[in-house]
Amino acid sequence: MSVPSAGPSGPQMWVRGPTAQQPTGEQTAPASAGAPQEVAEGAPHAQQTEVRDSPTMVMRSVPAEGPGVAHPGQPHPQQQGRPQRPGRTRQQRALSGEGVGWVAAHGGAGASTLAKVLGGTDLGCRWPDASQGEPAKVMLVARTHADGMRAASRALGALREGRHPRGMELVALVLVADAPGRLPISLARRVRVLRSVAPVRRVPWIPPWRMGKQAKDLPKEVFRLGALAGTRPAEAGEPR
Repeated sequence: MSVPSAGPSGPQMWVRGPTAQQPTGEQTAPASAGAPQEVAEGAPHAQQTEVRDSPTMVMRSVPAEGPGVAHPGQPHPQQQGRPQRPGRTRQQRALSGEGVGWVAAHGGAGASTLAKVLGGTDLGCRWPDASQGEPAKVMLVARTHADGMRAASRALGALREGRHPRGMELVALVLVADAPGRLPISLARRVRVLRSVAPVRRVPWIPPWRMGKQAKDLPKEVFRLGALAGTRPAEAGEPR
C-alpha cells in the first residue's frame, strides 16, 4: 500500500527498521527512484517495500491524508479536487478513539474470525477510514505461511514509511497458525524478524474454526489477545 512519503511535520509514530548513519556536515542526496526494493511478484505498485532484519528504532513523521481508503502495502490515496480558496480551511475528520479494527494483510488471514470472536471492526484488507468513523487502533492479521508473512512484511513496510491514515495506531501484528504443529525453521526465523519491527501476538491452530464452528475451550492466547484489544471472547469456555 504506497502512500505519500512522510513530510517533516505532523504526528509521529515509532516503528522499527534500518537506519543509515550520515557523516556530520554531509548532505545526503534523495534516494533514486530506481533504487532496488523488495516487492511481491505481480504487485501493481513498484514501490512496495518489505521489512528488513534490523532491530533499530526509527521515527517517521506521518503525513496528513486525503479522502479515501488505502490497502496494506498499496498507495494511500491523495486528496483530489479543486484547490481551496485562500483563508478557507476544510476540517478533516479524525479516526475514532473507540474500539479496535482488524486489518487483514491478505485474503484468508483470519481477521473476520477474530472480529467475530473478540469483537471490534472487521476492516478487511484496508486501513481504517476516518470518514466512516472507524477505529484508530488496529490489529494487523496474517497467517504464518510464507505468503502470509510476506504480506505482513509489506504492510509493516508501508507503516514504517508513513503510508497509512493519520492518527492510526498499530496495536500488534497477529500471526494466526496456518496448520497444527511447530513452524519450519525458515518461517520461525521470519517471525523473529517481524517481532523486531512490531509487537507480535500468536494465535495457535484452532480446529473448530476451520469448520466455521465455535470452540468450546479457547486457548489462553486468544484471551490475552482480547485483553490487548480491550475485548473478551464471545465464544463459551475458559482459557486452556
